[in-house]
Amino acid sequence: MLEIRNIYKSFGNLEVLKGISLSIGKGEIAAIVGPSGAGKTTLLQIAGTLEKPDTGSVLFNGTELIGMKDKKLSAFRNKNMGFVFQFHQLLPEFTAQENVALPALIAGTSKKKAMEKAADLLTQLGLEARMLHKPAAMSGGERQRTAIARALINDPEIIFADEPTGSLDSANRQEIQDIFVDLRDRLGQTVVMVTHDSSLAAIADRVIEMADGKVLPPAIEVEIEMTDATEQDSLSVVDTLDAGRDGGKDLVGDSIEEVGEAID
Repeated sequence: MLEIRNIYKSFGNLEVLKGISLSIGKGEIAAIVGPSGAGKTTLLQIAGTLEKPDTGSVLFNGTELIGMKDKKLSAFRNKNMGFVFQFHQLLPEFTAQENVALPALIAGTSKKKAMEKAADLLTQLGLEARMLHKPAAMSGGERQRTAIARALINDPEIIFADEPTGSLDSANRQEIQDIFVDLRDRLGQTVVMVTHDSSLAAIADRVIEMADGKVLPPAIEVEIEMTDATEQDSLSVVDTLDAGRDGGKDLVGDSIEEVGEAID
C-alpha cells in the first residue's frame, strides 16, 4: 500500500532522516518507536505528505506523491488519509459533530450527509451524548475519540497517528488502543503510528525502531538446540540477536558452536 524509498530530510545543517526505506501493508498496524530526536515524527509527516523530503519517493498504491501539485495533493490526502495528533487539534468553536464532519465538507460532501455520517461515527465511538458539545466541555479521552472519528469520516485507506495516547491517562490510553485494534480487525484499517507508549506499540503487527535518523534492522530470533554431553539432555535456548546492531551481524554469520558460546 505505502512504500517509502530512500528518504533524506535535513533542517538547516541537521540531517534528520538518512536514507529511510520501508513499506506498509494494507490492514497493518505499524508502530514507529525510538528515542526523542530519532526522526519518527518527521518520517510520519513525510509519509502522510504533510512535509516534503529533500530526496526520495513516497508511493501510495503505486502513485508517486512527491512532486504532486499542492492542490491535487491536498485533495488526495483528504480522500485517502486520516490524521490523529497528540493534542487532537479540534477547532474550539465547533461542536464534536461539526469537527468530525469538516473533512467531508471540504471533500464536497453535502452538509446533511456529512453531519449524518459524523453522528454515526461518534455514536460508534461511544460519544452519542457528546456530539453537540464543544471540545472545552469534553474530557481528553472524548476529544481524542472525536479526533479519531474525524480521521475516519472520508473512509481513508490509511490513518497516521502521532503520539495518539501521549496526553491521556491509563484508562483513556487503553480505550484508544482498543479502538485501533477494532478498526483493524473489523474494518481492515491500516494505521501507522508514532509512539513512546510501550502498551500501544504492543498492539501493532509490526514495530519499526528508529535511531539517529535511520530504521534499525529487525531483531532476529534464533533457536539453538544444545545437548549436555554428560547427561544427554537436550536444552532449547532462544536468544534474540540484533542483526547489524552491537556486533549481532557478526554473530549471525558464525557457527552454531560459536553462537552458543557467545550467548552462554
